[in-house]
Amino acid sequence: SNFSKVTLLFYSYILTTSSFHLLQTNAIKTSKYNFFTFLPLNLFEQFQRIANAYFLFLLVLQVIPQISSLSWFTTVVPLILVLTVTAAKDATDDIVSTFKNVFLILCTHTYQPLPVLRLQSEKWMNVQVGDIIKLENNQFVTADLLLLSSSEPLNLVYIETAELDGLVFYFLKLVVVVLFLNLNLLCLSFPQGEVRCEPPNNRLDRFTGVLTFAGQKYSLDNEKILLRGCTLRNTEWCFGLVLFGGPETKLMQNCGKSTFKRTSIDRLMNILVIFIFGFLAFMCSVLAIGNYIWEKSEGSQFTVFLPRLEDDPAFSSFLTFWSYVIILNTVVPISLYVSVEIIRLGNSFYIDWDRKMYYARNDTPAEARTTTLNEELGQIKYVFSDKTGTLTQNIMIFNKCTINGKCYGKSFSHKCTDTVDFSFNPLADSRFVFHDHSLVEAVKLENPEVHAFFRLLALCHTVMAEEKKEGELFYQAQSPDEGALVTAARNFGFVFRSRTPDSISIVEMGKQCNYELLAILDFNNVRKRMSVIVRSPEGNLSLYCKGADTIIYERLHQSCSKLMDVTTEHLNEFAGDGLRTLALAYKDLDEEYFNQWIQRHHEANTALEDREGKLDQLYEEIEKDLLLLGATAIEDKLQDGVPQTIEQLSKADIKIWVLTGDKQETAENIGYSCNLLREEMNDVFIISGNSLEDVRQELRNARTSMKPDAAENSVFLPEMDKGVKVVTDEVVNGEYGLVINGHSLAYALEHSLELEFLRTACMCKAVICCRVTPLQKAQVVELVKKYKKAVTLAIGDGANDVSMIKGTAHIGVGISGQEGMQAVLSSDYSFAQFRFLQRLLLVHGRWSYLRMCKFLRYFFYKNFTFTFVHFWFAFFCGFSAQTVYDEWFITLYNLMYTALPVLGMSLFDQDVNDVWSFQHPQLYVPGQLNLYFSKKSFFKCALHSCYSSLVLFFIPYAAMYDTVRDDGKDIADYQSFALLTQTCLLFAVSIQLGFEMSYWTAVNTFFVLGSLAMYFAVTFTMYSNGMFTILPSAFPFIGTARNSLNQPNVWLTIFLTSILCVLPVITNRYLMIQLCPTINDKVPVNKCQKTENRSIHSNVLLTTNSRRSGYAFSHAQGYGDLVTSGRFLRRPALTRSSGFTHAGRTTTSFSPMGRSAGYSPTGRPQNNKVPDVEVTSLQMYRTITDSAP
Repeated sequence: SNFSKVTLLFYSYILTTSSFHLLQTNAIKTSKYNFFTFLPLNLFEQFQRIANAYFLFLLVLQVIPQISSLSWFTTVVPLILVLTVTAAKDATDDIVSTFKNVFLILCTHTYQPLPVLRLQSEKWMNVQVGDIIKLENNQFVTADLLLLSSSEPLNLVYIETAELDGLVFYFLKLVVVVLFLNLNLLCLSFPQGEVRCEPPNNRLDRFTGVLTFAGQKYSLDNEKILLRGCTLRNTEWCFGLVLFGGPETKLMQNCGKSTFKRTSIDRLMNILVIFIFGFLAFMCSVLAIGNYIWEKSEGSQFTVFLPRLEDDPAFSSFLTFWSYVIILNTVVPISLYVSVEIIRLGNSFYIDWDRKMYYARNDTPAEARTTTLNEELGQIKYVFSDKTGTLTQNIMIFNKCTINGKCYGKSFSHKCTDTVDFSFNPLADSRFVFHDHSLVEAVKLENPEVHAFFRLLALCHTVMAEEKKEGELFYQAQSPDEGALVTAARNFGFVFRSRTPDSISIVEMGKQCNYELLAILDFNNVRKRMSVIVRSPEGNLSLYCKGADTIIYERLHQSCSKLMDVTTEHLNEFAGDGLRTLALAYKDLDEEYFNQWIQRHHEANTALEDREGKLDQLYEEIEKDLLLLGATAIEDKLQDGVPQTIEQLSKADIKIWVLTGDKQETAENIGYSCNLLREEMNDVFIISGNSLEDVRQELRNARTSMKPDAAENSVFLPEMDKGVKVVTDEVVNGEYGLVINGHSLAYALEHSLELEFLRTACMCKAVICCRVTPLQKAQVVELVKKYKKAVTLAIGDGANDVSMIKGTAHIGVGISGQEGMQAVLSSDYSFAQFRFLQRLLLVHGRWSYLRMCKFLRYFFYKNFTFTFVHFWFAFFCGFSAQTVYDEWFITLYNLMYTALPVLGMSLFDQDVNDVWSFQHPQLYVPGQLNLYFSKKSFFKCALHSCYSSLVLFFIPYAAMYDTVRDDGKDIADYQSFALLTQTCLLFAVSIQLGFEMSYWTAVNTFFVLGSLAMYFAVTFTMYSNGMFTILPSAFPFIGTARNSLNQPNVWLTIFLTSILCVLPVITNRYLMIQLCPTINDKVPVNKCQKTENRSIHSNVLLTTNSRRSGYAFSHAQGYGDLVTSGRFLRRPALTRSSGFTHAGRTTTSFSPMGRSAGYSPTGRPQNNKVPDVEVTSLQMYRTITDSAP
């Protein structure tokens, strides 16, 4: 069966379930480990890493005496340290994650399953399916419940869904009609019933079920369900039946495993490690063959000195192979992964601590929600951005309107200082600002069309009102658009004051009027409009409708054709200003027709099958032959610094695609206002075909215009990436933009056309996709990610952006804005304003990538150099697997002598500071091209290590050969040679590190010099008489340090080898700077730059009559069914007043001033004075000119 079945007694626990559906408790485990499973489970996970498993295998080899020439501690000490550090990190992460969830999951409150006639306190983890639960105000709902009863009139409850979708609005839930039971009735009547519902799933917006009660069946939908993660608000208590518990709740069903994101460097590292293993096997094979040849020709002569039981060269070479696997193990970097995690963690802290990414107004700092993707921030090629709330503020301001063919509201080109005086209206919102006095005069003169216009705005909505004190109204709206429109009507004398399920009370020019609410024809994304049917106090029936202009126009009476033409001109003007529009219309209804229609509406509304389809047909029937009243124009201001940020990112060769649900015209104008599209572009292509072939032809025409000689079949690069062809970048002359609307995009994303679309779009500097769904957003990002060898970033602020942020793009960035926190909770990085993106990428991202690449190059260099010396030494020790270094030096080389210096460089190094990163955004380009670390860089590093190892072996070898001390004693012994070689190695790699670092700090200097000092301190200690006396077998190099390091020729050898090792590096750098300078080399870091303030682009949008604005309306299902359901509605209290400071059309770096015309759905005051903090990155928005030579 597709339905779960629970039989219940309302006064007791569940009695029966279906045989296939076992009882589910509400206990949830969010921790990964417990006290008993931590050690075995964590070790199992760690040894899944090939490097750790390899070193465990080496440890096994080292306990075999015939193979190992090294002591066991040379492998055990590094391995234990690596495992311990990683285990500590995993344990800390798990503990922190568990404590973050424990309040929600286990909840310290006690809740009350309902026994026969008494209440019993119980913890949520012990609740089972079928229990009846009592919840109290402000408590979390931690199971999926069927609402049975509440303390509110007519059994409503108010809930907050911030944990589910990030929204802080209050939503209403209602009880099934038959269950209007108070507590006494519930306890005394002992009713019985049965619930059949859908099986557990992750659909938060839908629930299907049937309640059988007293022989009748009742439909259950999402409005009757309280989901886990909600919070009960403004409701004293409620009772609910547990339908799903624990991991079967919808919230936990949505907590599936996120896509594991790995950086391109991680993927490259996997390939390189496999190559390293192959190279290790090759070296060991060469040395094993050498041992076989040596045993054949020379080995028999040494049996007098080294007697052996067996004299088999083949078996000896076999053992030698495994011996050299142990000795040369340092070519495989065991400490690499731990070092990488430490570096990433440190660079993540830099993001968290950056005061220049702190937004004081909302007290919101930047946050790195992951520590594994920092260097990927320095390689971004494509940015996919939402528009509303990401580029714009999502705070709507009623700016203009057109009524009966007359336009009201001042143009942006006029400097508006004289605001309208609303003192005639005692209920006006003091924050509202309007600049056209003629509209107020029309209201005062009782212009019938103007009155009808604002009456419509006051009646046609689902806003809830609360009046704490006389005249102090607070509106709670589902969307900021609705809040702004109702606030506008309020100020112009039509004040929405309260509502009941069947009436709306408004104040019309000081007169109280009650309208009977007969029906709400609610908004959805298909209808793109909403209507209400009301009866006026005079008894007249009217339908008021508002929606997208194109939708309303299709339903107008033919007598409105002239008015429609004039209104269209005004809409084009509004679109030129980038405003969001709604068209308003109405019609009077016949009483007899309406009675028939409302009867059919009731039948459709109670249908169990195809309910929505039947209702849509009725809506279409009555919403025709409308009379046009006019249109509204709402401004959604750009965020501070958006144009400058986009300009900076464009200079860094980052391509920005805007994916928005708005109409094409609105998105296009916003594109011009934020510098995404520019008038100086060669062309901006509009793709608006209505069929597959039309879209294909438009894309081809656009591509031909950009590149006339573009071949039709030259789409792919010859290389393959995991079997997928890669689309090549095509160079075009000039800059172009591409705008594609929703229906055309649907065709463009089809399999037969997607590559054509991708090829054309990638030739453009900017791309805007309009009217896209959340799924299409993810599809567009996936298309680029699949066919382009480029790193993608998605940024947004709403729940509709989660699909591309969390599961598709390489990196997801969430903005904590007006649409809740769900995008932030699903993101890898988060901050409060779009402008911080440039600092995240151009500063933190570039630094992180540069540091990681330097770290990897140097790490491989020092390890390869260390290991290759062993390889050369094998040819001089009879391939006997003798080590060239002291065992203690081998153990401590990566752990103590070279660990801190390279970490210091990887955490503190900067090639240029943050100011210069903004002044020269082209410095970001090498990261996109993988110039700092690639397979080519790796092989260069290997060749450099090979050269250095030759110098480090043969120069000391030649210097020590037949050499004596000053007193004539012999110094040419193995221990003295080992000490000299390892000292030369440490000096060489330390000097190489100095050349790698661009930015010396006190910490770096201390780490480098301190590591050298530590080496000598440890060496003299371990080579002392005392250590030899304590443990002779572990410290055999007695007296070697003091006997060798006091000789001048030893220090001369160290100096010579260090010079020879770094000489090729210096020569190569000099020649490359002179002959092939990089972008970094071209930046004159030693010259004083002269800066001059750049004229900031005005935020005034381009005016053009060819563009139409998008409709300003919520993109979510409305509250219509709820407010007409026969329930009493009560507006929950707002904690703060609404509003946003407004200063007309300003530049993007405006300072809030004056009073507001805005509406903030969160109810937060937007005109608070911002405290003085450190200057933000806005100071970087300027052009840079070099000083005169």
